[in-house]
Amino acid sequence: MCGIWALFGSDECLSVQCLNAMKVAHRGPDAFRFENVNGFTNCCFGFHRLAIVDHLYGMQPIRVKKFPYLWLCYNGEIYNYKQLQKHFGFEYQTLVDGEVILHLYSKGGIEQAASMLDGVFAFILLDTSNRKVFLGRDMYGVRPMFKVLTDDGFLAVCSEAKGLINLKHSTSSSPKVEPFLPGHYEIFDLKPNGKVASMELVKYHNFRDEPLHVAYDSLEISTSGFDLETVKSNIRLLFENAVRKRLMAHRRIGCLLSGGLDSSLVAAMLLKLIKENSISYPLQTFAIGMEDSPDLKAARKVASHIGSEHHEVVFNSEEGIQAVDEVIFSLETYDITTVRASVGMYLVSKYIRKKTDSVVIFSGEGSDELTQGYIYFHKAPSPNEAAEDSERLLKELYMFDVLRADRTTAAHGLELRVPFLDHRFTAYYLSLPAELRVPKNGIEKHLLRESFQDTGLLPKDILWRPKEAFSDGLTSVKKSWFTILQEHIENQVDDIMLEKAAEKFPFNPPKTKEGYFYRQIFEKYYPGNATWLTHYWMPRWIEATDPSARTLKHYKSDKTE
Repeated sequence: MCGIWALFGSDECLSVQCLNAMKVAHRGPDAFRFENVNGFTNCCFGFHRLAIVDHLYGMQPIRVKKFPYLWLCYNGEIYNYKQLQKHFGFEYQTLVDGEVILHLYSKGGIEQAASMLDGVFAFILLDTSNRKVFLGRDMYGVRPMFKVLTDDGFLAVCSEAKGLINLKHSTSSSPKVEPFLPGHYEIFDLKPNGKVASMELVKYHNFRDEPLHVAYDSLEISTSGFDLETVKSNIRLLFENAVRKRLMAHRRIGCLLSGGLDSSLVAAMLLKLIKENSISYPLQTFAIGMEDSPDLKAARKVASHIGSEHHEVVFNSEEGIQAVDEVIFSLETYDITTVRASVGMYLVSKYIRKKTDSVVIFSGEGSDELTQGYIYFHKAPSPNEAAEDSERLLKELYMFDVLRADRTTAAHGLELRVPFLDHRFTAYYLSLPAELRVPKNGIEKHLLRESFQDTGLLPKDILWRPKEAFSDGLTSVKKSWFTILQEHIENQVDDIMLEKAAEKFPFNPPKTKEGYFYRQIFEKYYPGNATWLTHYWMPRWIEATDPSARTLKHYKSDKTE
């Protein structure tokens, strides 16, 4: 996890513009580099490094002797770089996994390079010989990237929007900042003065198609059909492989653990593989909640079962409320459920950075979207409509759960890893018949739970623990986080303010006081950029006025059972 930043065709002083690159310094606290591009005026790169792989030769932009005309600045992890090296006979100059992008591009062009990468990434590739600039982002948007592009050819790119907000440009005092779409690459022609032209935006993947890099993957799964035992076996194999490949790191690995199904499966599998790989340190797991929270209790049970070095972070309502402003600044969104659910993750990440030496942090993001884990899926009209909505959620992850997970960890210099969004695992799961993936017997994610039922990885009551609404799981049984927020916001936003919300905020007008409160904070930091969020996250097929699961009739928290 790093922070990348680049300018092409700036008419302003580059040293002044460079100050904007410092706004993403939290993403890479280990080192910083600012470098001008030789032979092209007004072009430069900025890079903040979090050293995870190759401590010695990992600074960027990456340039190697074999391709002196190529410059690469990227943020991510490419898990199959060694397999590609072996297959194609690439001669690497560094141990940096991202170097493979240079070799793939040189061999087959940008489309082949993007399609063959198994990992998460956002990159800026400059080809000075052919005067091309390429931008690319992984298929689920696990790694963020924003851009500014003006009519006269000024291009600016950064990991987070805050690094582009106050850029100076001759034709605009505040150029429009936009998120770069996941699963796409974009091509620009580069002029001698650093300006760009002739853009082409290309989508390079389909969720349901088996990714191209599978051809170089040694893992074999059964393709005999969709009988239940075969499917469950394949799910186990693919999930284990997804976790194993993400062990690639020269820094200590830890895991967020809420005690829910997803994070518990990740933690259990992670510890199993750490033992098998004879890694010298114990796995640290991290849980957060208010005193007497169901999540803390469940996470404690999981940690005891798997034998991790467990850490609990207990916070009170005042600390949670005080963190909201910082959280919205870090997230760059005003989505209600995203902000509400980010406070805990932000505070536990802060603890990890200050109190431990774990840097690479695993989590369970992506499972709810992929395996139909949200409670509203019980109300899906049909299996096919449920499957369609699952894909919709995956396409929108970069605005919601993945955004939350990346920004809250990156704010404290940690690197996020999400095995449930592994390319092979997701492609296989989405290829299964729709009828297999829906909730069963009143239990969401039934297929995933059933697949691990006889493995002994988790206690039975954890494996079959009902979906917990975040506001219940995180907080005390006496008063939920949801209630704490409503009580605080009631004193911050009055009825008249809410009545006039559509006048003040015509795009995505907030319909609740909580939404209004978050929007005010967002506009303080990112005025005029509400379109980064195309819509609020909200359950489907029901009459929902709030994204919380507690509003659904099916929902029962642990404490009410």
